[in-house]
Amino acid sequence: MICSPCIPQREKIRFCASAAAGLYTEFVKIALGQINPTVGDFFGNAAKIIDYARQARGAGAGLILFPELSICGYPPRDLVERTSFVRQNRESAERIAAETAGIAVICGMVTPADSDTGKSVRNSAVLLMDGKIAFTQSKMLLPTYDVFDEMRNFAPARKQELFPFCGKRMALTVCEDAWNDKLFWPKRLYLVDPVELLIHEGGNFVLNISASPFWLGKGEFRRDMLASIARQHKVPVALVNQVGGNDSLVFDGASLVLNREGEVIAKGRSFEEDLIYFDSQSLTGDMHEQISGEEASAYHALVLGTRDYMRKCGFKKAIIGLSGGIDSALTAVIAADAIGPENVIGVGMPGPYSSQGSIDDARDLAKNLGVRFELLSINPAYEAYRQILQPVFSGHGVDVTEENIQSRARGTLLMALSNKFGAIVLSTGNKSELGVGYCTLYGDMVGGLAVISDVPKTLVYRLSRYVNSRRAVIPEASLEKPPSAELRPDQKDSDSLPPYEVLDAVLEDYVEDSHSAEQIAADHKFDLDLVRRVMRMVDRAEYKRQQAAPGLKISPKAFGYGRRFPIAAKSEP
Repeated sequence: MICSPCIPQREKIRFCASAAAGLYTEFVKIALGQINPTVGDFFGNAAKIIDYARQARGAGAGLILFPELSICGYPPRDLVERTSFVRQNRESAERIAAETAGIAVICGMVTPADSDTGKSVRNSAVLLMDGKIAFTQSKMLLPTYDVFDEMRNFAPARKQELFPFCGKRMALTVCEDAWNDKLFWPKRLYLVDPVELLIHEGGNFVLNISASPFWLGKGEFRRDMLASIARQHKVPVALVNQVGGNDSLVFDGASLVLNREGEVIAKGRSFEEDLIYFDSQSLTGDMHEQISGEEASAYHALVLGTRDYMRKCGFKKAIIGLSGGIDSALTAVIAADAIGPENVIGVGMPGPYSSQGSIDDARDLAKNLGVRFELLSINPAYEAYRQILQPVFSGHGVDVTEENIQSRARGTLLMALSNKFGAIVLSTGNKSELGVGYCTLYGDMVGGLAVISDVPKTLVYRLSRYVNSRRAVIPEASLEKPPSAELRPDQKDSDSLPPYEVLDAVLEDYVEDSHSAEQIAADHKFDLDLVRRVMRMVDRAEYKRQQAAPGLKISPKAFGYGRRFPIAAKSEP
């Protein structure tokens, strides 16, 4: 059937939609193309958009939505400053328009900006129809908090307009444009609310194309925010979200459609590509299963992030130093799930203080996972280093220097294997260690990806038990024994650090919420001096973190480019 909506005279757009029996009425079936784009892969991203659009057209949909900047991938960051990047982006949009006849396509792309801000491009949603770009809506709210720095790259839209579709006046928004509802946010970041402005102009259906990164609790938070918009304005809301990993960011998909009462009437799967249909008139649609629970969500995010980081960077194999401890065990399990056990090499590197139990635990883990295991002693290298340094160290006692030599000897072996086999080293340090600097530069910190660097130690244990609840692969001894770096006789983490339950609570309040020492001590009934000591350790370890491998973000505030602190600074907690 042909829908002839009432439209402004200057926008002579007509939309064609097919009706489908059963779930969908004669009005229109709309699709959400929840895809996993790669930044800069214009050919691959366009091919994926074309494929999903043709599938949707074959299923009777008249319109399909794709995520924010889906043509070029998100986040493109400073790539948008290259004229060739912007040109390829436009050419890809034209290719998509030419090859998706019979269905209207909304997707995200970079568009030129006629702006007085000095920025040459905008972050836009475009409607592709009849072989051309029929409508453009640019993003108005450009986030500059946490991992976002869009004001650096894009000019904001000066205004936004509605577009008609089969009797609906669609309020098309791009990600952050829907994140400023005055009834939901106790403190708003922007003076304007694009959704409110578009509804005021007569909009009666909100569409949002997003690249909304994952953190624990984000899915529920996003749903509640969209529900507030739907209930406040009494309009349906449809959001299509990107899925996949790009650098440190993981996108969970989990696209949603809500009715006027804020009830979810369609949803896409978590952490995988999906194609979801809903009816814009009857407000019925597909309800695909989503992952629930903190441990399950965190684990799937880490697996997806690891898989995509390796795949998009061109790595097929991973190398992991297996100490017999819980951190390296969890990292190995994630890697095996992400790329297959046949592509993982576990390396045991016992030193002068390694226990036989730890060696056995590393070997047993590798056997349980079905990964290749190599045992390389660092003792000859350690003794050689000590002999070389002995004349210079004469008169100085043994201290942390000798501990770090052991760690760096292991790092050298791992990087040698990486070079020889063309495999990426996955570092195994957790957020608790990285937070307070309980790690060795150029030692256990070496690697191309820090898989669990945003996972506090207490969550490491919970995730490991979650893993074993599905299939017992992590040796029970790794779960039960006191954590230790085994760099000196009878060493335990508790010799240098507070109990992890205490440390993790302080880190969460300080790193993620910026609470004061006094507030943290009062809230948890912790010793104030202990809290201040932990906070000083965090501040002093900044120079290490800025040299660390990129890590996968799963918390609201991860170490990395979403947390920007100076190294050379004096700041007492």
